[in-house]
Amino acid sequence: MKRRRTTLLALTGLLAAALTALPTGPAQAEEVEQVENGGFDTTTAPWWTTGNVTAGLTDGRLCAEIPGGTTNRWDAAVGQNDITLVKGESYRFSFSASGTPQGNILRAIVGLSVAPYDTYFEVSPQLNVSGDSYSYTFTSPVDTAQGQVGFQVGGNANPFTFCMDDISLLGGVPPEVYEPDTGPRVRVNQVAYLPAGPKNATLVTDATAKLPWQLRSSSGAVVAHGQTVPRGLDASSGQNVHSLDFGAYRKRGTGLTLVVDGETSRPFDIDPAAYERLRLDSLKYYYTQRSGTPISDDLRPGYGRAAGHVDVAPNQGDGNVPCQPGVCDYRLDVTGGWYDAGDHGKYVVNGGISTWEVLSTYERDLYARTGKSGKLGDGSLDIPESGNKVPDLLDEVRWELDFLLRMQVPQGKPLAGMAHHKIHDEQWTGLPLMPADDPQKRELHPPSTAATLNLAATAAQAARLYRPHDPAFAAKALTAARTAWTAAKEHPAVYASESDGVGGGTYSDNNVTDEFYWAAAQLYLTTGEKAFQEYVLASPVHTADIFGPVGFDWARTAAAGRLDLATVPSKLPGRDKVRQSVIKAADSYLATLKAHPYGMPYAPGGNLYDWGSNHQILNNAVVIATAYDISGASKYREGALQSMDYLFGRNALNISYVTGYGEVDARNQHSRWYAHQLDPNQPNPPVGTLAGGPNSSIQDPYAQSKLQGCVGQFCYIDDIQSWSTNEHTINWNAALARMASFVADQI
Repeated sequence: MKRRRTTLLALTGLLAAALTALPTGPAQAEEVEQVENGGFDTTTAPWWTTGNVTAGLTDGRLCAEIPGGTTNRWDAAVGQNDITLVKGESYRFSFSASGTPQGNILRAIVGLSVAPYDTYFEVSPQLNVSGDSYSYTFTSPVDTAQGQVGFQVGGNANPFTFCMDDISLLGGVPPEVYEPDTGPRVRVNQVAYLPAGPKNATLVTDATAKLPWQLRSSSGAVVAHGQTVPRGLDASSGQNVHSLDFGAYRKRGTGLTLVVDGETSRPFDIDPAAYERLRLDSLKYYYTQRSGTPISDDLRPGYGRAAGHVDVAPNQGDGNVPCQPGVCDYRLDVTGGWYDAGDHGKYVVNGGISTWEVLSTYERDLYARTGKSGKLGDGSLDIPESGNKVPDLLDEVRWELDFLLRMQVPQGKPLAGMAHHKIHDEQWTGLPLMPADDPQKRELHPPSTAATLNLAATAAQAARLYRPHDPAFAAKALTAARTAWTAAKEHPAVYASESDGVGGGTYSDNNVTDEFYWAAAQLYLTTGEKAFQEYVLASPVHTADIFGPVGFDWARTAAAGRLDLATVPSKLPGRDKVRQSVIKAADSYLATLKAHPYGMPYAPGGNLYDWGSNHQILNNAVVIATAYDISGASKYREGALQSMDYLFGRNALNISYVTGYGEVDARNQHSRWYAHQLDPNQPNPPVGTLAGGPNSSIQDPYAQSKLQGCVGQFCYIDDIQSWSTNEHTINWNAALARMASFVADQI
């Protein structure tokens, strides 16, 4: 169910290595050098270069002339093969390097020299003329004698001279202990609390008795005080903590702080204004994710770029895309849509859940007791379509919907009416890489039942929401939804391959009973037809307990049907029971929140945080917020509001996971074109971008080098190389947008 892949080192044909015997027995007890001739005293052997690089000795260093105008990092490289790695062994990878002129990017890797060219560790420093020394520690995840140390220096516009020396890969070193800077021990929502809302904080302390706290204004005056509540050991962080509640203080203010146990928190506001901004910022994110159109710097200063994947060299483009070999005999125009995440892929399953949640943000405001639909109207998002008398949110989602419709298999072809699972590059690309500079071949991947039902569900939902603004498009969407539904019923078990992860995420899902339920629910809510009603009522999903501890996401979509059946007006028999099931789930999440010292509705089994845990916390909060919309009970409003605190700094790392919000915020999310950490000419992610958050599996090499043995909340690092903890995605921001809009509506 994971979307990700193993990062690839694309040097096919250049990096042959001889297989030698693997070491046996326990890991080495002494430090052992794995690199030959890392000092370049008399020769460059056994180092190799790609054919376009000329290298030799200069003052005891290997210096290479690197051509300009290449596209990928691996298009120009220097390396050494036949490196032995031992699974579980810690290694210190160190080197010195320089570049003349300065400013070019180096990608240094330790990986596999043969297919599939897995990368076990990588860094991408910017080179300067005087040179720098670098040293990193990581743990090998594999046993192999076909390892490689590589220095990739392609992808730079102009030629330059690259020099390196003192290359070392030392085995048997002690693992490096990574200690993040967590700042003051008082953890607060660094952004804002609502005046008429809950206000809670968490204190990390060894104390076991109650402690006095003070709330201070920006001038230092004490405006409220009280005592903490000891909570003992928090399993999600391994910390001894207290909680404190200052919700009785309801006056607005900026720059407030909490003082307790000799610590002063980071400043925060009591003011709703931040959530009005976040409602819009979290949705403005989607414009800069658009594929197939130039991004206007006038609309997004600092984010302007050329159109990506529009059949303009070096792009091979999305206007006439073939299938993977053997999959189909046709080509499709699949231009448009949103890039899924930090790569250039576009995926129907993740596009589907993202589209549903953003549209549901709009639909909630049509029906909820606190909904304010005008806040998302025409002109609200500053996009090219602003001023066309259509709500901007609908205009933005239309960019994705048009793409989803293009992914449908044409009539007369095998599996007609189904949807191709995804479209992306033939091979993985490196970072940074602007969409317009992507040279890879693009491919359609096989249709799947899951993708087809995502199309059916979102197109059906779109049909009812766009009808007042564009009846022709609404009719087109409904026709596509019906066609997809029929095709899915004819082909109910066509699954995406779990091994199809080269060049893009797999998004494999072999249980689509939830997608069938979701699609039937949307078709019923739009048409009211008896056939869809009967399917919904007969589905075992309809009465199942679908609200688990880790929440819903692209692979668990039953909630997308249940929540809409509970809130979108209809004549569904037994609708009251549907609504009660949502309230029951909300009560469960509220119990989790109240028991959690950090006040969040998320407590995964075994304390194993999942990929994208931040958005799962938000989606659990969506269930609580929906219970408030259904019942009007204040406890659900309070719980939904408090759930936001974790995202904005009331967490073990004392960091806001939303770019541009909070004093210390995540701003180095994994991305090929928000890559300021690697290329100062590129921006950080836009304000309002959500980081994935703690992930106990730490699948990427960089996280593995820093976070081995991490506990729950500490399994995160704000680095562009950490794609398993720090990527941004369209579905994660959809959850942020939905909750930001809910909070803004409570003002």
